Amino acid sequence: MPSPMIYQDLTTAALLGHAAQYHSETEIVSVSTGGEKERSCWGEVASRAQRLASALASLGLPPGARCATLAWNNRRHLEIYFAVASGGWVTHTVNPRLSVDHLRYILNDAADEVLFFDQTFLPLVAQLLPQLPTVKHVVLMESRSEAALSQLPSLLFYDDLLQQGMADYRWPQLNELTPASLCYTSGTTGRPKGVLNTHRSLVLHALSGNQPDAAGISAKDSLLPVVPMFHVNAWGTPFIAAMVGARLVLPGPHLDGDSLLQLLAAEKVTVGFGVPVIWAGLLAAMRRTEVRLPEFKRALVGGSALPPSMAEAFQRDYGIALTHAWGMTETSPIGTINTPLSKHDALPAQEQQKQRAGQGRPIFGIELQVVDVDGEPLPRDGQSQGYLQVRGHWVVEQYYGQDASALTAAGWFDTGDIGTLDANGYLAISDRAKDIIKSGGEWISTVELENIAIAHPGVRSAAAIAARHPRWDERPVLLCVRAEGGEVEETDLLSWFEKRVPKWQIPDRVIFVDALPVSATGKVLKNQLRQAYGEILMSEGK
Repeated sequence: MPSPMIYQDLTTAALLGHAAQYHSETEIVSVSTGGEKERSCWGEVASRAQRLASALASLGLPPGARCATLAWNNRRHLEIYFAVASGGWVTHTVNPRLSVDHLRYILNDAADEVLFFDQTFLPLVAQLLPQLPTVKHVVLMESRSEAALSQLPSLLFYDDLLQQGMADYRWPQLNELTPASLCYTSGTTGRPKGVLNTHRSLVLHALSGNQPDAAGISAKDSLLPVVPMFHVNAWGTPFIAAMVGARLVLPGPHLDGDSLLQLLAAEKVTVGFGVPVIWAGLLAAMRRTEVRLPEFKRALVGGSALPPSMAEAFQRDYGIALTHAWGMTETSPIGTINTPLSKHDALPAQEQQKQRAGQGRPIFGIELQVVDVDGEPLPRDGQSQGYLQVRGHWVVEQYYGQDASALTAAGWFDTGDIGTLDANGYLAISDRAKDIIKSGGEWISTVELENIAIAHPGVRSAAAIAARHPRWDERPVLLCVRAEGGEVEETDLLSWFEKRVPKWQIPDRVIFVDALPVSATGKVLKNQLRQAYGEILMSEGK
Protein backbone atom coordinates (compact mmCIF):
# COMPACT_ATOMS: atom_id res chain seq x y z
CA MET A 1 0.00 0.00 0.00
CA PRO A 2 1.43 3.43 -0.92
CA SER A 3 2.05 5.84 1.94
CA PRO A 4 -0.93 8.15 2.56
CA MET A 5 1.37 10.87 3.89
CA ILE A 6 3.77 13.25 2.17
CA TYR A 7 7.39 12.30 2.76
CA GLN A 8 9.93 15.07 3.25
CA ASP A 9 13.51 14.68 4.39
CA LEU A 10 14.38 16.13 7.79
CA THR A 11 17.27 18.52 7.15
CA THR A 12 19.00 21.53 8.66
CA ALA A 13 17.98 23.54 5.58
CA ALA A 14 14.35 22.91 6.51
CA LEU A 15 15.01 24.21 10.03
CA LEU A 16 16.69 27.35 8.75
CA GLY A 17 14.01 27.91 6.12
CA HIS A 18 11.32 27.68 8.79
CA ALA A 19 13.11 30.23 10.99
CA ALA A 20 13.62 32.59 8.04
CA GLN A 21 10.00 32.38 6.87
CA TYR A 22 8.14 32.50 10.17
CA HIS A 23 10.59 34.19 12.55
CA SER A 24 12.57 36.35 10.16
CA GLU A 25 12.77 39.41 12.44
CA THR A 26 13.55 37.55 15.67
CA GLU A 27 16.82 38.91 16.98
CA ILE A 28 20.20 37.18 17.16
CA VAL A 29 22.61 38.91 19.56
CA SER A 30 26.30 38.07 19.19
CA VAL A 31 29.12 39.22 21.48
CA SER A 32 32.47 39.64 19.74
CA THR A 33 35.89 38.79 21.11
CA GLY A 34 36.32 42.44 22.04
CA GLY A 35 33.01 42.53 23.89
CA GLU A 36 31.01 44.48 21.28
CA LYS A 37 27.49 43.33 20.44
CA GLU A 38 26.33 42.59 16.90
CA ARG A 39 22.60 42.39 16.26
CA SER A 40 21.08 40.47 13.40
CA CYS A 41 18.01 38.27 12.96
CA TRP A 42 16.99 34.86 11.66
CA GLY A 43 16.24 36.33 8.23
CA GLU A 44 19.77 37.76 7.96
CA VAL A 45 21.37 34.57 9.26
CA ALA A 46 19.52 32.53 6.62
CA SER A 47 20.49 34.92 3.82
CA ARG A 48 24.14 35.02 4.84
CA ALA A 49 24.24 31.22 5.24
CA GLN A 50 23.02 30.86 1.64
CA ARG A 51 25.72 33.21 0.39
CA LEU A 52 28.38 31.34 2.34
CA ALA A 53 27.23 27.98 0.98
CA SER A 54 27.32 29.39 -2.54
CA ALA A 55 30.89 30.60 -2.03
CA LEU A 56 31.95 27.22 -0.62
CA ALA A 57 30.41 25.45 -3.61
CA SER A 58 32.45 27.70 -5.91
CA LEU A 59 35.60 26.45 -4.16
CA GLY A 60 34.80 23.01 -5.56
CA LEU A 61 34.19 21.22 -2.26
CA PRO A 62 33.01 17.66 -2.88
CA PRO A 63 29.84 16.40 -1.13
CA GLY A 64 30.60 15.33 2.43
CA ALA A 65 33.76 17.45 2.75
CA ARG A 66 34.54 18.23 6.38
CA CYS A 67 34.73 21.91 7.31
CA ALA A 68 36.31 22.53 10.70
CA THR A 69 35.66 25.47 13.01
CA LEU A 70 37.86 26.90 15.76
CA ALA A 71 35.45 29.50 17.05
CA TRP A 72 33.45 30.87 19.97
CA ASN A 73 29.68 31.19 20.17
CA ASN A 74 28.96 33.98 17.70
CA ARG A 75 26.83 34.85 14.69
CA ARG A 76 29.32 33.73 12.05
CA HIS A 77 29.70 30.37 13.77
CA LEU A 78 25.90 30.01 13.70
CA GLU A 79 25.85 30.80 9.97
CA ILE A 80 28.56 28.20 9.34
CA TYR A 81 26.53 25.59 11.23
CA PHE A 82 23.68 25.94 8.75
CA ALA A 83 25.60 26.81 5.57
CA VAL A 84 27.96 23.85 5.70
CA ALA A 85 25.46 21.16 6.72
CA SER A 86 22.67 22.44 4.47
CA GLY A 87 25.10 22.64 1.55
CA GLY A 88 25.82 18.91 1.79
CA TRP A 89 29.08 19.16 3.70
CA VAL A 90 29.93 18.33 7.32
CA THR A 91 30.38 20.93 10.06
CA HIS A 92 33.25 19.75 12.25
CA THR A 93 33.30 21.83 15.43
CA VAL A 94 36.69 21.64 17.14
CA ASN A 95 37.43 22.52 20.75
CA PRO A 96 40.19 25.17 20.68
CA ARG A 97 41.02 24.52 24.34
CA LEU A 98 42.48 21.11 23.55
CA SER A 99 46.21 20.53 23.44
CA VAL A 100 48.00 21.13 20.16
CA ASP A 101 48.64 17.39 19.93
CA HIS A 102 44.94 16.59 20.28
CA LEU A 103 43.97 19.33 17.81
CA ARG A 104 46.43 18.06 15.22
CA TYR A 105 45.17 14.50 15.67
CA ILE A 106 41.48 15.47 15.41
CA LEU A 107 41.87 17.70 12.35
CA ASN A 108 43.90 15.06 10.53
CA ASP A 109 41.65 12.19 11.58
CA ALA A 110 38.66 14.08 10.17
CA ALA A 111 40.64 14.98 7.03
CA ASP A 112 39.15 18.47 7.08
CA GLU A 113 39.35 20.42 3.82
CA VAL A 114 38.27 23.82 5.15
CA LEU A 115 39.27 25.44 8.44
CA PHE A 116 37.26 28.41 9.73
CA PHE A 117 38.66 30.25 12.74
CA ASP A 118 38.12 33.30 14.95
CA GLN A 119 40.79 36.02 15.07
CA THR A 120 41.71 34.83 18.60
CA PHE A 121 43.14 31.63 17.18
CA LEU A 122 45.35 33.05 14.43
CA PRO A 123 48.62 32.09 16.22
CA LEU A 124 47.26 28.60 16.90
CA VAL A 125 46.23 28.10 13.27
CA ALA A 126 49.60 29.36 12.04
CA GLN A 127 51.26 26.76 14.27
CA LEU A 128 48.97 23.92 13.20
CA LEU A 129 48.60 24.54 9.48
CA PRO A 130 51.93 23.04 8.30
CA GLN A 131 50.85 19.77 9.99
CA LEU A 132 47.40 19.60 8.34
CA PRO A 133 47.94 18.16 4.85
CA THR A 134 44.25 17.84 3.94
CA VAL A 135 43.28 21.46 4.69
CA LYS A 136 42.96 23.33 1.37
CA HIS A 137 41.17 26.50 2.45
CA VAL A 138 41.71 28.52 5.63
CA VAL A 139 39.08 31.15 6.42
CA LEU A 140 39.40 33.92 9.01
CA MET A 141 35.91 34.69 10.35
CA GLU A 142 36.36 38.46 9.92
CA SER A 143 36.68 41.09 7.22
CA ARG A 144 39.92 41.38 5.23
CA SER A 145 43.03 42.00 7.33
CA GLU A 146 46.44 42.75 5.84
CA ALA A 147 48.08 41.93 9.17
CA ALA A 148 46.56 38.44 9.11
CA LEU A 149 47.57 38.01 5.45
CA SER A 150 51.16 38.76 6.35
CA GLN A 151 51.11 35.71 8.66
CA LEU A 152 49.11 33.41 6.36
CA PRO A 153 49.39 34.57 2.73
CA SER A 154 46.84 32.02 1.45
CA LEU A 155 44.19 33.15 3.92
CA LEU A 156 40.57 33.64 2.85
CA PHE A 157 38.22 36.01 4.64
CA TYR A 158 34.68 35.26 5.72
CA ASP A 159 33.19 38.58 4.65
CA ASP A 160 34.84 38.29 1.23
CA LEU A 161 33.23 34.88 0.76
CA LEU A 162 29.81 36.34 1.60
CA GLN A 163 30.27 39.05 -1.03
CA GLN A 164 31.22 36.44 -3.61
CA GLY A 165 28.27 34.17 -2.80
CA MET A 166 24.96 34.29 -4.63
CA ALA A 167 21.86 35.46 -2.78
CA ASP A 168 19.64 33.14 -4.85
CA TYR A 169 21.68 30.00 -4.09
CA ARG A 170 19.39 26.98 -3.78
CA TRP A 171 20.09 24.32 -1.20
CA PRO A 172 20.76 20.86 -2.64
CA GLN A 173 18.08 18.24 -2.08
CA LEU A 174 19.69 16.06 0.57
CA ASN A 175 18.68 12.70 1.91
CA GLU A 176 18.07 13.01 5.66
CA LEU A 177 20.66 10.30 6.31
CA THR A 178 23.38 12.55 4.86
CA PRO A 179 26.09 13.35 7.45
CA ALA A 180 25.74 16.90 8.78
CA SER A 181 28.04 17.43 11.76
CA LEU A 182 31.07 15.83 13.35
CA CYS A 183 31.93 16.09 17.05
CA TYR A 184 34.83 14.40 18.84
CA THR A 185 34.84 13.02 22.36
CA SER A 186 37.01 14.78 24.93
CA GLY A 187 39.68 12.08 24.85
CA THR A 188 40.50 12.27 28.56
CA THR A 189 41.32 8.55 28.67
CA GLY A 190 42.70 8.04 25.15
CA ARG A 191 42.53 9.40 21.63
CA PRO A 192 39.36 11.41 20.89
CA LYS A 193 36.78 9.59 18.76
CA GLY A 194 34.52 11.18 16.17
CA VAL A 195 30.72 11.00 16.29
CA LEU A 196 29.05 11.76 12.97
CA ASN A 197 25.50 13.14 13.16
CA THR A 198 23.06 12.96 10.25
CA HIS A 199 20.48 15.58 9.30
CA ARG A 200 17.79 13.22 10.55
CA SER A 201 19.42 12.68 13.93
CA LEU A 202 19.94 16.43 14.46
CA VAL A 203 16.33 17.30 13.63
CA LEU A 204 14.87 14.46 15.71
CA HIS A 205 17.13 15.42 18.62
CA ALA A 206 15.86 19.01 18.43
CA LEU A 207 12.22 17.88 18.16
CA SER A 208 12.35 15.54 21.12
CA GLY A 209 14.78 17.54 23.23
CA ASN A 210 12.49 20.55 23.14
CA GLN A 211 9.25 18.95 24.29
CA PRO A 212 7.46 20.69 27.21
CA ASP A 213 8.84 18.12 29.66
CA ALA A 214 12.32 18.55 28.18
CA ALA A 215 14.01 21.86 27.31
CA GLY A 216 10.65 23.48 26.54
CA ILE A 217 12.01 26.48 24.58
CA SER A 218 9.41 28.66 22.80
CA ALA A 219 9.36 31.66 20.45
CA LYS A 220 8.87 33.84 23.53
CA ASP A 221 12.22 32.79 25.00
CA SER A 222 15.55 34.54 24.86
CA LEU A 223 18.04 31.66 24.91
CA LEU A 224 21.66 31.91 26.03
CA PRO A 225 23.75 28.86 25.08
CA VAL A 226 26.73 29.22 27.42
CA VAL A 227 27.73 25.69 26.48
CA PRO A 228 30.21 26.17 23.61
CA MET A 229 29.18 25.54 20.02
CA PHE A 230 32.23 23.26 19.82
CA HIS A 231 30.79 21.08 22.61
CA VAL A 232 28.33 18.61 21.00
CA ASN A 233 26.61 21.24 18.83
CA ALA A 234 25.97 23.46 21.87
CA TRP A 235 23.59 20.71 23.04
CA GLY A 236 21.48 21.26 19.92
CA THR A 237 20.51 24.83 20.84
CA PRO A 238 21.06 26.33 17.33
CA PHE A 239 18.65 23.78 15.85
CA ILE A 240 16.13 24.05 18.70
CA ALA A 241 16.13 27.85 18.41
CA ALA A 242 15.63 27.73 14.65
CA MET A 243 12.80 25.22 15.01
CA VAL A 244 10.76 27.41 17.36
CA GLY A 245 12.08 30.85 16.40
CA ALA A 246 13.62 31.65 19.77
CA ARG A 247 15.80 34.71 20.26
CA LEU A 248 19.46 33.70 20.58
CA VAL A 249 22.09 35.46 22.67
CA LEU A 250 25.58 34.21 21.78
CA PRO A 251 28.13 35.18 24.48
CA GLY A 252 31.42 34.89 22.59
CA PRO A 253 34.44 34.00 24.75
CA HIS A 254 33.34 35.96 27.83
CA LEU A 255 32.02 33.25 30.15
CA ASP A 256 33.11 34.47 33.58
CA GLY A 257 30.38 35.08 36.13
CA ASP A 258 30.50 38.88 36.01
CA SER A 259 30.34 39.03 32.19
CA LEU A 260 27.46 36.57 32.08
CA LEU A 261 25.57 38.46 34.78
CA GLN A 262 25.83 41.70 32.80
CA LEU A 263 24.79 39.97 29.56
CA LEU A 264 21.85 38.14 31.14
CA ALA A 265 20.58 41.37 32.66
CA ALA A 266 21.09 43.60 29.61
CA GLU A 267 19.54 41.16 27.13
CA LYS A 268 16.74 39.94 29.40
CA VAL A 269 17.64 36.30 28.84
CA THR A 270 14.96 33.85 30.00
CA VAL A 271 16.76 30.50 29.78
CA GLY A 272 20.35 29.27 29.56
CA PHE A 273 22.26 26.06 28.85
CA GLY A 274 25.61 25.35 30.52
CA VAL A 275 27.83 23.18 32.70
CA PRO A 276 27.83 23.49 36.53
CA VAL A 277 31.08 25.47 36.74
CA ILE A 278 29.47 28.23 34.65
CA TRP A 279 26.49 28.55 36.95
CA ALA A 280 28.77 28.43 40.00
CA GLY A 281 30.54 31.50 38.60
CA LEU A 282 27.23 33.26 38.01
CA LEU A 283 26.05 32.44 41.53
CA ALA A 284 29.22 33.92 43.01
CA ALA A 285 28.81 37.07 40.88
CA MET A 286 25.19 37.52 41.96
CA ARG A 287 26.18 37.19 45.60
CA ARG A 288 28.80 39.94 45.16
CA THR A 289 26.45 42.45 43.54
CA GLU A 290 22.96 43.90 43.72
CA VAL A 291 22.18 42.90 40.11
CA ARG A 292 19.10 40.71 39.83
CA LEU A 293 17.68 38.78 36.88
CA PRO A 294 13.88 38.93 36.98
CA GLU A 295 13.51 37.55 33.44
CA PHE A 296 15.99 34.68 33.89
CA LYS A 297 13.80 31.84 35.11
CA ARG A 298 15.65 28.60 34.39
CA ALA A 299 18.79 26.89 33.17
CA LEU A 300 19.54 23.44 31.81
CA VAL A 301 22.62 21.94 33.47
CA GLY A 302 24.71 19.03 32.21
CA GLY A 303 28.25 17.95 31.42
CA SER A 304 28.86 16.90 35.03
CA ALA A 305 26.78 16.39 38.15
CA LEU A 306 24.74 19.35 39.39
CA PRO A 307 25.50 19.99 43.09
CA PRO A 308 22.15 20.04 44.94
CA SER A 309 23.37 22.90 47.13
CA MET A 310 23.86 25.06 44.03
CA ALA A 311 20.40 24.27 42.67
CA GLU A 312 18.89 25.03 46.08
CA ALA A 313 20.71 28.37 46.35
CA PHE A 314 19.57 29.55 42.91
CA GLN A 315 15.95 28.59 43.59
CA ARG A 316 15.81 29.87 47.17
CA ASP A 317 17.70 33.13 46.76
CA TYR A 318 16.91 34.16 43.19
CA GLY A 319 13.92 32.14 41.96
CA ILE A 320 15.97 30.50 39.20
CA ALA A 321 15.30 26.81 38.54
CA LEU A 322 18.27 24.64 37.53
CA THR A 323 17.20 21.50 35.67
CA HIS A 324 19.56 18.54 35.63
CA ALA A 325 20.13 16.75 32.32
CA TRP A 326 22.37 13.92 31.17
CA GLY A 327 24.00 13.09 27.89
CA MET A 328 27.30 12.62 26.12
CA THR A 329 28.87 13.20 22.73
CA GLU A 330 27.68 9.74 21.68
CA THR A 331 24.04 10.71 22.41
CA SER A 332 24.17 14.03 20.49
CA PRO A 333 24.00 14.82 23.55
CA ILE A 334 20.60 15.01 25.29
CA GLY A 335 19.49 11.68 26.75
CA THR A 336 17.54 12.57 29.89
CA ILE A 337 16.09 15.71 31.47
CA ASN A 338 14.88 15.91 35.05
CA THR A 339 11.43 17.46 34.89
CA PRO A 340 9.23 16.33 37.80
CA LEU A 341 5.93 14.49 37.66
CA SER A 342 2.87 15.97 39.34
CA LYS A 343 3.20 13.47 42.19
CA HIS A 344 6.65 14.84 42.99
CA ASP A 345 5.11 18.22 43.85
CA ALA A 346 3.39 16.63 46.85
CA LEU A 347 6.63 15.27 48.31
CA PRO A 348 8.27 16.87 51.37
CA ALA A 349 10.86 19.51 50.47
CA GLN A 350 13.80 17.23 51.27
CA GLU A 351 12.42 14.46 49.04
CA GLN A 352 11.81 16.94 46.23
CA GLN A 353 15.41 18.08 46.48
CA LYS A 354 16.60 14.47 46.30
CA GLN A 355 14.43 13.85 43.24
CA ARG A 356 15.80 16.93 41.47
CA ALA A 357 19.38 15.79 42.11
CA GLY A 358 19.02 12.89 39.66
CA GLN A 359 19.51 13.03 35.92
CA GLY A 360 15.84 12.61 34.99
CA ARG A 361 13.87 10.52 32.51
CA PRO A 362 14.71 9.67 28.89
CA ILE A 363 13.23 11.99 26.30
CA PHE A 364 11.28 10.32 23.48
CA GLY A 365 13.62 8.43 21.16
CA ILE A 366 16.01 7.32 23.91
CA GLU A 367 15.93 4.00 25.76
CA LEU A 368 17.96 3.22 28.88
CA GLN A 369 18.78 0.09 30.81
CA VAL A 370 21.06 -0.73 33.73
CA VAL A 371 22.84 -4.08 33.57
CA ASP A 372 25.03 -6.19 35.81
CA VAL A 373 28.58 -7.28 35.07
CA ASP A 374 27.25 -10.08 32.84
CA GLY A 375 25.09 -7.71 30.81
CA GLU A 376 21.80 -8.83 32.36
CA PRO A 377 19.20 -6.07 32.93
CA LEU A 378 18.70 -5.07 36.56
CA PRO A 379 15.35 -4.17 38.19
CA ARG A 380 14.02 -0.62 37.81
CA ASP A 381 13.66 -0.17 41.54
CA GLY A 382 15.84 2.87 42.17
CA GLN A 383 18.20 0.68 44.21
CA SER A 384 19.87 -1.84 41.88
CA GLN A 385 23.09 -0.21 40.77
CA GLY A 386 24.77 -1.24 37.54
CA TYR A 387 26.23 -0.21 34.21
CA LEU A 388 24.17 2.27 32.18
CA GLN A 389 23.45 1.45 28.54
CA VAL A 390 21.55 3.53 25.96
CA ARG A 391 20.14 3.27 22.46
CA GLY A 392 18.08 5.59 20.31
CA HIS A 393 17.63 7.62 17.13
CA TRP A 394 20.59 9.92 17.79
CA VAL A 395 22.96 7.50 19.54
CA VAL A 396 26.23 6.57 17.87
CA GLU A 397 26.41 3.17 16.19
CA GLN A 398 29.93 3.46 14.83
CA TYR A 399 32.68 5.98 15.48
CA TYR A 400 33.88 8.04 12.54
CA GLY A 401 36.50 6.24 10.46
CA GLN A 402 36.28 3.01 12.48
CA ASP A 403 35.03 -0.30 11.11
CA ALA A 404 34.02 -1.87 14.41
CA SER A 405 30.60 -1.32 15.92
CA ALA A 406 30.44 0.86 19.04
CA LEU A 407 27.55 -1.22 20.38
CA THR A 408 27.23 -4.37 22.45
CA ALA A 409 26.13 -7.59 20.78
CA ALA A 410 22.58 -6.76 21.90
CA GLY A 411 22.68 -3.36 20.19
CA TRP A 412 23.20 -1.06 23.19
CA PHE A 413 25.86 1.61 23.75
CA ASP A 414 27.75 1.23 27.03
CA THR A 415 28.02 4.74 28.49
CA GLY A 416 30.68 4.00 31.10
CA ASP A 417 28.38 5.34 33.83
CA ILE A 418 27.15 3.60 36.97
CA GLY A 419 23.60 4.28 38.08
CA THR A 420 20.05 3.19 38.89
CA LEU A 421 16.64 3.47 37.22
CA ASP A 422 13.39 3.69 39.15
CA ALA A 423 9.91 2.49 38.20
CA ASN A 424 9.14 5.79 36.44
CA GLY A 425 12.36 5.63 34.43
CA TYR A 426 14.24 8.28 36.40
CA LEU A 427 18.00 7.89 36.14
CA ALA A 428 20.35 8.52 39.05
CA ILE A 429 24.02 8.31 38.09
CA SER A 430 26.31 7.36 40.94
CA ASP A 431 29.58 7.79 39.15
CA ARG A 432 31.67 7.02 36.13
CA ALA A 433 32.68 3.36 36.17
CA LYS A 434 36.34 4.41 36.11
CA ASP A 435 35.88 6.82 39.03
CA ILE A 436 33.72 4.94 41.54
CA ILE A 437 35.55 3.86 44.72
CA LYS A 438 35.52 0.12 45.42
CA SER A 439 36.19 -0.21 49.15
CA GLY A 440 36.02 -3.57 50.88
CA GLY A 441 33.54 -4.91 48.33
CA GLU A 442 31.26 -1.85 48.58
CA TRP A 443 30.92 1.02 46.11
CA ILE A 444 31.32 4.64 47.21
CA SER A 445 30.10 7.39 44.88
CA THR A 446 32.62 10.16 44.31
CA VAL A 447 29.77 12.37 43.09
CA GLU A 448 27.96 12.07 46.43
CA LEU A 449 31.13 12.92 48.38
CA GLU A 450 31.80 15.93 46.15
CA ASN A 451 28.26 17.26 46.53
CA ILE A 452 28.50 17.01 50.31
CA ALA A 453 31.84 18.83 50.32
CA ILE A 454 30.61 21.61 48.01
CA ALA A 455 27.61 22.16 50.28
CA HIS A 456 30.03 23.31 53.01
CA PRO A 457 30.22 27.13 52.92
CA GLY A 458 34.01 27.03 53.15
CA VAL A 459 34.47 24.92 50.00
CA ARG A 460 34.35 26.26 46.45
CA SER A 461 34.99 23.03 44.55
CA ALA A 462 35.92 19.44 45.31
CA ALA A 463 36.93 16.16 43.69
CA ALA A 464 36.96 12.72 45.30
CA ILE A 465 39.21 9.95 44.03
CA ALA A 466 39.97 6.35 44.84
CA ALA A 467 43.33 5.91 46.55
CA ARG A 468 44.89 2.47 46.93
CA HIS A 469 44.64 1.01 50.43
CA PRO A 470 46.59 -1.96 51.88
CA ARG A 471 43.50 -3.45 53.55
CA TRP A 472 40.36 -2.13 51.82
CA ASP A 473 41.70 -2.10 48.25
CA GLU A 474 40.54 1.50 47.74
CA ARG A 475 39.52 4.36 50.03
CA PRO A 476 38.25 7.88 49.29
CA VAL A 477 40.58 10.86 49.27
CA LEU A 478 39.01 14.30 48.85
CA LEU A 479 40.72 17.24 47.11
CA CYS A 480 39.17 20.63 47.93
CA VAL A 481 39.55 24.24 46.88
CA ARG A 482 38.60 26.65 49.65
CA ALA A 483 35.97 29.30 49.01
CA GLU A 484 37.19 32.89 48.87
CA GLY A 485 38.03 33.89 52.43
CA GLY A 486 37.33 30.36 53.65
CA GLU A 487 39.35 28.94 56.55
CA VAL A 488 37.93 25.43 56.64
CA GLU A 489 40.36 22.70 57.75
CA GLU A 490 40.46 18.93 57.32
CA THR A 491 38.93 18.25 60.75
CA ASP A 492 36.03 20.61 59.96
CA LEU A 493 35.17 18.75 56.79
CA LEU A 494 35.49 15.31 58.34
CA SER A 495 33.05 16.40 61.05
CA TRP A 496 30.75 17.69 58.30
CA PHE A 497 30.78 14.25 56.67
CA GLU A 498 30.10 12.42 59.94
CA LYS A 499 26.58 13.87 60.00
CA ARG A 500 25.83 13.02 56.37
CA VAL A 501 27.22 9.60 55.35
CA PRO A 502 27.92 6.25 57.00
CA LYS A 503 31.28 6.10 58.75
CA TRP A 504 32.81 3.79 56.13
CA GLN A 505 32.13 6.36 53.39
CA ILE A 506 33.92 9.24 55.13
CA PRO A 507 37.11 10.21 53.22
CA ASP A 508 40.35 9.00 54.75
CA ARG A 509 42.06 12.25 53.83
CA VAL A 510 41.05 15.80 52.90
CA ILE A 511 43.71 17.69 50.97
CA PHE A 512 43.36 21.39 50.13
CA VAL A 513 44.70 22.58 46.77
CA ASP A 514 44.75 25.94 44.99
CA ALA A 515 42.91 24.60 41.93
CA LEU A 516 41.65 21.37 40.40
CA PRO A 517 42.88 20.33 36.95
CA VAL A 518 40.07 20.55 34.40
CA SER A 519 39.62 19.48 30.80
CA ALA A 520 38.82 21.76 27.89
CA THR A 521 35.12 21.19 28.57
CA GLY A 522 35.35 22.02 32.27
CA LYS A 523 35.42 18.49 33.66
CA VAL A 524 37.81 17.66 36.49
CA LEU A 525 40.70 15.52 35.26
CA LYS A 526 40.56 12.80 37.87
CA ASN A 527 43.18 10.73 36.08
CA GLN A 528 45.71 13.45 36.93
CA LEU A 529 44.53 13.52 40.54
CA ARG A 530 44.83 9.74 40.79
CA GLN A 531 48.37 9.92 39.43
CA ALA A 532 49.29 12.56 42.00
CA TYR A 533 47.43 11.23 45.06
CA GLY A 534 46.44 7.64 44.28
CA GLU A 535 49.24 6.15 46.40
CA ILE A 536 49.07 8.58 49.31
CA LEU A 537 47.42 6.12 51.72
CA MET A 538 49.96 3.42 50.89
CA SER A 539 52.88 5.74 51.54
CA GLU A 540 51.32 6.95 54.79
CA GLY A 541 50.63 3.40 55.92
CA LYS A 542 46.95 4.08 56.55
